[in-house]
Amino acid sequence: MMDACKDFFAQITEPLIFMGISLAHAPRTIFDIITSGEWWKLWSLDAFKEALFGNFWATMGPNVKAAAEGRVIPLLEGRISGGQIRDHVVTTPINGTVIEVGAGSGMWADVFARIGAGAGSAGATSTGHHDNTNRSDITKIYGVEPNPKSAASLRQRVEAVGLEDVYEVVPVGIESLDKPGTWACQIPRESVDCIASILCLCSIPDPEENIKHLYRLLKPGGHWYVYEHVEASRGGPLLRLYQSIRGPSS
Repeated sequence: MMDACKDFFAQITEPLIFMGISLAHAPRTIFDIITSGEWWKLWSLDAFKEALFGNFWATMGPNVKAAAEGRVIPLLEGRISGGQIRDHVVTTPINGTVIEVGAGSGMWADVFARIGAGAGSAGATSTGHHDNTNRSDITKIYGVEPNPKSAASLRQRVEAVGLEDVYEVVPVGIESLDKPGTWACQIPRESVDCIASILCLCSIPDPEENIKHLYRLLKPGGHWYVYEHVEASRGGPLLRLYQSIRGPSS
């Protein structure tokens, strides 16, 4: 009972903590907007929220990665089966043409480089405990990131890890990926080998429609590597009630 209560309070306080940290970035965001001369963003709620999130995620992204990489890296390497991490490859590692949804500031770019893109020697990942002899072959990555500040940081990160010949930053939303004229390229339907979505689908607009749109871009037999918030299975009925109030994507 005590563990269930602790889990419940941890779950309900986490979003409040995130909101507090986000608001703490408001002064910096206002300063950035004023110094850039883009005053109009102060009067547009959507534009201000977009700028605020860019600053917020620059701070929080690395912390989120540190908490998640122990599971995300084995997932991308094909070392998870039945919800359990394995010491060897048991499923198809991420490979071929890849869409990274919600790429942010590029916090997973180094992982893609180690797993297969950008060619490197096999060896231990940042989890530090296994030798991955079955490296994947990632030939192209489309990093979907519509937030301008995050997209700019993503480009810098891609260059820093040496993926500029493999990784293309896509500065538009999911709904525009296959539409000509909305960005420099176009992703045809059924042309993508793999999709990776890591803690992002809960924050995209109209998730059901966007998930369908992404699925249409996958080749038949393609793979989708998902690490997302899901419906609570712990914490008892109070936590499930709270989550139903917050929304189904929590």
